[in-house]
Amino acid sequence: MSLLTLNQIKVSFGEQVIVDSVDFSLEEGDIGCLLGPSGCGKTTLLRAIAGFEPVQSGSITLADKLMSSPAQLVPPEKREIGMVFQDFALFPHLNVGENISFGLHKWSTGEKSQRVKQLLEYVGLEGYENRFPHQLSGGQQQRIALARALAPQPKLLLLDEPFSSLDAELRESLATDVRQLLKKEKITALLVTHDQQEAFAMADKAGVMYHGKMLQWDTPYGLYHEPAHHLVADFIGHGVLIRGSVIEDNKVSTPLGELNGEGISINSEGEMVEILVRPDDIIIDDSSARRSTVISKGFRGAHYLYTVELEDGSQLLCMAPSHHQYELGSEVGLRLNLDHLVVFPAGYCEL
Repeated sequence: MSLLTLNQIKVSFGEQVIVDSVDFSLEEGDIGCLLGPSGCGKTTLLRAIAGFEPVQSGSITLADKLMSSPAQLVPPEKREIGMVFQDFALFPHLNVGENISFGLHKWSTGEKSQRVKQLLEYVGLEGYENRFPHQLSGGQQQRIALARALAPQPKLLLLDEPFSSLDAELRESLATDVRQLLKKEKITALLVTHDQQEAFAMADKAGVMYHGKMLQWDTPYGLYHEPAHHLVADFIGHGVLIRGSVIEDNKVSTPLGELNGEGISINSEGEMVEILVRPDDIIIDDSSARRSTVISKGFRGAHYLYTVELEDGSQLLCMAPSHHQYELGSEVGLRLNLDHLVVFPAGYCEL
């Protein structure tokens, strides 16, 4: 059952269209994510869902109730939506317990105390009730901000770049913890981020936005392995597009040789296409007859990410364990691990 449904949402600031004809739905209990580069419209879309921005066309429904349309705008405080911001927004003059219970106006003192205790246990900060925000680390402050948003048990929780001010290692671990907490509380949530690792750690469904449009709404697995658009393939994970020409159904000629795959079933013979090749599709194998030259490399801890160049000048990305180093200019063999081909018409970039 869909808890949140957006139908052809358009949001404009004056003559400038910020969100353009966006559709997606979020099932009850699921965690969704809006991904995309800065300025793509994801935060504006989140604000429209919260009720802070009106829509020029389309509709937003929450739990089968119309929240936004050109003729209707339910105020934010009546939507039963919680929000977590990137700047934490804790009240500095209130202690942790008072911050968490701030929105529990109709709860008894005993109920408030029990809810605060429960949430502090969930976020791993038992006994912190009497501390003040300035006595907490950034990660602890964000956990309290999350607990405060969850306290009144909202129908939907919106998170706007909630971990962006934290260091990378803490972001990933906190994202995993937050997912577990949301699942425990059975809260439906929508996250905005530009960090795909953060999205993959949290989301059941994710959408990639570009210039106000939703390019694809899918599982994280689907976005990575079955991108519906060039721009999705470019934004999600590392990879390059190589040119090829269709020989026959399910077979294409490329600088890597002839490739077979069901992804080439709709193109006519001789048509030019582009094939997405991820680093994990290419294995360095010195016994292979398919040769290439290492032109750059980047240390990633457990592995190196290499850029290699083929005889025709095409460049690919590939990985190898960091204890096997290849110097710049050295020749290496390549073995293909392309189980599924992702194919686009050559030059396709239409939104």
